[in-house]
Amino acid sequence: MPRVDLNLLPALDALLTEGSVTGAARRLELSVSAMSRTLTRLREATGDRLLLQAGRGLVLTPYAMRLRERIPALAREAQAALAPADHALQIATLDQCFTLRAGEGFIDLLAAPLLARIRQAAPRVRLRFAPKPDWDARPLREGGIDLELGTVKTTAPELRTRRLFRDRYVGVCRSGHPLLDETEIAAERYAACGHVVASRAGEMDHPVDDALAARGLSRQVAMVVPAYTHAMQVARQSDLLAVVPHSCLGNPFTPGHAAALGLRHFELPVPTPPFNVSAIWHPRLDQDASHRWLRGEVLALCEAAYP
Repeated sequence: MPRVDLNLLPALDALLTEGSVTGAARRLELSVSAMSRTLTRLREATGDRLLLQAGRGLVLTPYAMRLRERIPALAREAQAALAPADHALQIATLDQCFTLRAGEGFIDLLAAPLLARIRQAAPRVRLRFAPKPDWDARPLREGGIDLELGTVKTTAPELRTRRLFRDRYVGVCRSGHPLLDETEIAAERYAACGHVVASRAGEMDHPVDDALAARGLSRQVAMVVPAYTHAMQVARQSDLLAVVPHSCLGNPFTPGHAAALGLRHFELPVPTPPFNVSAIWHPRLDQDASHRWLRGEVLALCEAAYP
């Protein structure tokens, strides 16, 4: 077979996934000029331009779009085939950057403890938290995300999941809110207050709304924000009430987090079902030794934070 430089595979994977020389360079921790030179080599190897200028950005050529369906899995298969056997994995010398996708609450409360735990065993491991605009499974399928942390809201049947901890919803408001004067909060009084709703998709429905609707009640929603952390900040600066996961209040690593923000929490006056916070990954990483180790570290941290 003709001589093939397999070192080009990770770069091609990054360029096709990011659709940007700058983004691919950041992902592989290279300089932009080095990634530009690699793109030139890839163009020579494939005989295709791969990325074309379109205004201020770049777009994939038709050939590159076809490659994008194959390259992520191919790159990881090549890396796995040519890597040392699993039993030879040395955690102490592992030099790898894992890309995780998690909500703002997890990052605020557990990202630093997770890195501290990981660095004890693997001081050269790095974590990259990617934005989480939605629950699209494509980044997991294509290898752009190594591990997702949160609730399972994807219909992709092949993805693997592992429950990290059980969570539930509570209400939060600023310290001194008039609602706290009541020994038992009535559903009618709760619904009549102003509310800020956390919704990544901009929707205003929530399990608490279903429970209130069963009693013929509805919340007076004054604001919708993208994340629970945003809702907590709005609640601390206003008379609006927010509903957040109990895990957002704090844990042994960040004790009294909500209280330090000037927030008080209370039990909701209507029942809402508990839910699981899970680790989610693509099955091609099931037997990857370093990924198995990462999953174990995340699970151990969450068990310590929310037993």
